[in-house]
Amino acid sequence: MDKTGATIGRPLPGWTPPPRPGGMIEGARVRLEPLDADTHAADLFRAFGGHDALWDFLSYGPFPSASAYHRWVRDHQGKDDPVFYAIRNRATGHAEGVAAFLRITPEMGVIELGHICLSPSLQKGAAATEALVLMMAWAFGAGYRRFEWKCDALNLPSRCAAQRLGFSYEGIFRNHMIIKGRNRDTAWFSVIDSEWPGLSEAFSFWLSPANFDAAGRQRERLSDLTRLVRGASDPEL
Repeated sequence: MDKTGATIGRPLPGWTPPPRPGGMIEGARVRLEPLDADTHAADLFRAFGGHDALWDFLSYGPFPSASAYHRWVRDHQGKDDPVFYAIRNRATGHAEGVAAFLRITPEMGVIELGHICLSPSLQKGAAATEALVLMMAWAFGAGYRRFEWKCDALNLPSRCAAQRLGFSYEGIFRNHMIIKGRNRDTAWFSVIDSEWPGLSEAFSFWLSPANFDAAGRQRERLSDLTRLVRGASDPEL
């Protein structure tokens, strides 16, 4: 409360804006490498090839040729925002997915995860989950206060993935964008810094080798673990 009795936000003494993302992020199953056309484009084009539905909710793609995708990567690598990463699967040695930090606002402590495109081969195991968890861990470790996920409201797999990772649903921005000549209503999700310790513990447990049987099947579902952090008030989609 201020001197007039009005309710205002809590103070943040000693707040320091976190750094912008950059550099590699290492994990047990994957390595996130700053996206580079000469290093990653050919691998990624092969991994995405024949799966045009991967691009349905993105503002770009599918790409008609390897050279077209190489040009797109070359035009988007090395930028300050979005900061694109190639996801290298340690089991295969190949780059098999892409994700990015975007709408990076260090002065407010806010950062978003997006441009997620995971090949079917990467989607099949825990490596894809680890990749996104690593990006969350980097952001909160760096000092960001809010980590956002936004997607087309019709993209139910993306909405379910957000909640599986512990993001809380915040609502729909109607008529938010025009993507490939179609309307997009945008669903908003977030994780905030006070939730991260509980989520980090859930991720560590779920990603541990003990949580998977000899066939690689999970023993505990990640959504069951993260739901405890999100709370019962956040409805399942």
